[in-house]
Amino acid sequence: MTPALTATAPFTVTASRDYDPEVGPLPAMSLGRYEIDMSGGEAARRLFAAGARHITLPRPVDLTDAADAAWTVRALSFVGDLTSLAISVDWQLRTGPDPDAWRHFCHLHPPTAVLGTADPVATALAWRTTYYICKCIFRYGPGFIQVRDRRYGELRRFTIDEPEYHEAVAALADGAPADAIPGPVLDDLVSEHLVLRFGDHLWWAPYRVRRWSEAPLVI
Repeated sequence: MTPALTATAPFTVTASRDYDPEVGPLPAMSLGRYEIDMSGGEAARRLFAAGARHITLPRPVDLTDAADAAWTVRALSFVGDLTSLAISVDWQLRTGPDPDAWRHFCHLHPPTAVLGTADPVATALAWRTTYYICKCIFRYGPGFIQVRDRRYGELRRFTIDEPEYHEAVAALADGAPADAIPGPVLDDLVSEHLVLRFGDHLWWAPYRVRRWSEAPLVI
């Protein structure tokens, strides 16, 4: 099954060579603007190969706007692809009033503000102080997919070897319409918080890792 790309128009990001956003605009560091008109994983790899280490998204990601769900899942997936390559991201997330909603996304590179909460800056700070790379990831093995998830304070491990689940993960690479995933498979993934639903679209939360940042038993 090929990825079920969400119906979003190409969008443009700003790229720089340095992780420090204050240094990024300098002529020697700025890589200018890039149009993202391909899969998020391919775009992230191309940006990394071009020397990009800091990316700025064009607008906030609003989880509360069901009409904008296609952009939400596309953007979240792209941030995950960037995070997997240790590329920092300048972005903002609107979660709504639930003070703990951010924990579903705390494996992604921390945003500059978590909008909609009582204290957006304090919530973003809590996110940054508890963040580390490979907090919720998946990898391909010979005939299986392994997921490691530490978003909720303990290690949860899943080994996925059923073909229909492999097809679902592939379809969800950049987010997907809700009807792209069979109901029983979707119910299982949602129950473990590996898939989150926004409006009529779905987001696969773990990002792919190709190389362990530390020994896998540590992660």
